[in-house]
Amino acid sequence: MCFAESSRSAVLKRACFLLTVILLPTSLLAQAADIRVAVAANFARPMKVLAEQFSEDSAYTLTVSLGSSGKLYAQIVHGAPFDLFFSADQEKPLALEQRGLAQSGTRFTYALGALLLWSGSKPAGTSVKELLLTGEFQRLALANPRFAPYGTAADDVLQNLGLLEQTRSKRVLGENIAQTFQFVASGNADLGFVALSQLTPLESVAAQSIWRVPATLHRTIRQDAVLLAHAADSDAAREFLTFVRSERAARIMEAHGYRAPSHSGIQQQ
Repeated sequence: MCFAESSRSAVLKRACFLLTVILLPTSLLAQAADIRVAVAANFARPMKVLAEQFSEDSAYTLTVSLGSSGKLYAQIVHGAPFDLFFSADQEKPLALEQRGLAQSGTRFTYALGALLLWSGSKPAGTSVKELLLTGEFQRLALANPRFAPYGTAADDVLQNLGLLEQTRSKRVLGENIAQTFQFVASGNADLGFVALSQLTPLESVAAQSIWRVPATLHRTIRQDAVLLAHAADSDAAREFLTFVRSERAARIMEAHGYRAPSHSGIQQQ
C-alpha cells in the first residue's frame, strides 16, 4: 500500500505500480504459463507492456518475476525454473552463459538505461543537482551497488563528482531500483538516483526536482537478456526474444525512457 501527500500523487502512482507488481516465489513458478521471465526491477513498466503486446499477438503468455539483477542471478544459479533472464547489466547473463546455465549465442543487449537524480520534496529555488553538490540533504537513496547496476552507476557519479566519502553516511540503499524509487517517493530520502524510465514521461515532474545525469559520469548501462539453458528448446521463449528485438518493441522501450541498441548504433550480440 502507498501513502503520500496529494501534491505527489502523479509521481506516486508510478511508485504504487512498482510496489503492487507481485514478485512470484520460486514455488509458484510451477504454475506459470508458457514463458517464465526473470526481469530486473528497473524494467518493470516496459516489460508489462511488452508482455501484454506479445500475448495479444501470439499463442503464448508470460509470467514475470521482478527483483534486483543480483538476486535473480542467485535464484537462477540455485535452480529457479526461469526461461529468460532480462538483467540490468551485461555481466550476469555472461556469467550464466559461462557456467553453462544459459544458451550460448542467445545473449544480446536489449536496452540502454539512463540515470536520473530526483527529489520529491525539493526546497523552492534550489535544483536537485545543487542539493547533491552542497550536501544540504539528510538522506540520499541509491540501489545497492552489490546487487543493482543502477547502484553501480550511481556510485560512479558520486566518485566522479568527488562526493563518494562525503555522502557515505547519508546513503539509504534499496535492494533494487524499485525500492530506491519508493524511498524518495515516500519522503524517506530527500533525493535519490533512480532510472529515467521510472519517471517517464517527465512532463508531470518539476524541472528543478530532476537532473538527467550525463552519461559521461558513469559507465554505460547496457542491459542484456539471455535464454536460459533448460529452455533451449522452447519455441515460445525464442519467439519472445525475437519480438523484443523488433522495431515495435524498440518503440515501446523508448516511450519508457530507454534507448534501443538498434537505434543507437550499438551492435547487438
